[in-house]
Amino acid sequence: MRREPAVAGYFYPSQADELRMMIGKMVPEKHTKRKAFGVVSPHAGYIYSGRVATAVFASVEISPVAVILGPSHRGIRPLFALQAKGTWRTPLGDVEIYSELALRLMELSSLLVDDPKAHNYEHSLEVQIPILQYFRSDIKIVPICVSPEADFVSLEELGHALAQAIKEEKKDVLLVASTDMSHYISQREAEKKDFLAIKKIEELDAKGLYEIVLKENISMCGFQPTCGLLIACKELGATRGELILYQTSGDITGDHREVVGYAGCRII
Repeated sequence: MRREPAVAGYFYPSQADELRMMIGKMVPEKHTKRKAFGVVSPHAGYIYSGRVATAVFASVEISPVAVILGPSHRGIRPLFALQAKGTWRTPLGDVEIYSELALRLMELSSLLVDDPKAHNYEHSLEVQIPILQYFRSDIKIVPICVSPEADFVSLEELGHALAQAIKEEKKDVLLVASTDMSHYISQREAEKKDFLAIKKIEELDAKGLYEIVLKENISMCGFQPTCGLLIACKELGATRGELILYQTSGDITGDHREVVGYAGCRII
C-alpha cells in the first residue's frame, strides 16, 4: 500500500529539484549535529515554517528510522492511528514503513490501531518527510496520527509503548513530534504563550505541558503528540530539551497582528 502525497505543490514544491533546492537554502550555515532522542518540528507550509523545521533536523543526527507523531486535523476514530505496512511517496521518492517496529507497537498497546485511511489527507506528518529524506535518503518511518480526543492517561500509554519498543529495537530511532504553536493571535501574545509551552518541553515535563496548554488556552495543535514524545524520550534517558529556533508567520509576512508560532526543539 502506497500513500500518495496530499499537500505536495501546496505546502511544499511538487518537483524534486525545486524541493531539494528549497530545503538546501534553509539549512543554517552554521549548525552542530548532536545525537538526540527526538525533535519537535512545525508543519505549516515551508515558506512559513520550513526554516524552523530544517534548522531542528539539521541539529541532530538523523537515525535510520523516524517515528513521526502528528495531530489529526480532520478527526480519526482510533486514539492513535498508525500505518503498519507499505510506503509513503514524496517528490523525493518513496519512503518505506518500518513494519517491524509498527507491529511491535500494536502488540504493546491496543490504543495503537493500523488505520492507513486516517493518514490520507493529513499534512502534519507528511511535511516532515521530505526534510528527513533530504538529510537521510534511506530513512524509514512509522507514521502515527494522534486524535485530539487523546487524554493524558492515553498519552502516557503511548509514550511507554514507544519507549519499550525502541529499547527492544536494534536500529537507532528518532522520535518526531509535529506541531505548530499558537494560532492567529498577535506576535506578542503568541510569544508569551508559546514560551510557556517551550519551557515545559525544555524541562521534559509532559504533564506540565498538557496542563499549561489547557490552562492558558494555547492553540498548540500538536501538544498531545509532543506529550507522547516527551514521555518516551524521558523514559529512554533524555535529560533536557533545547530550543533550536522559534519564529512566527509574522517574521515572514511582516504582519504581526495575527500570527502562527513555530518552534523547533531537540530532545537530548
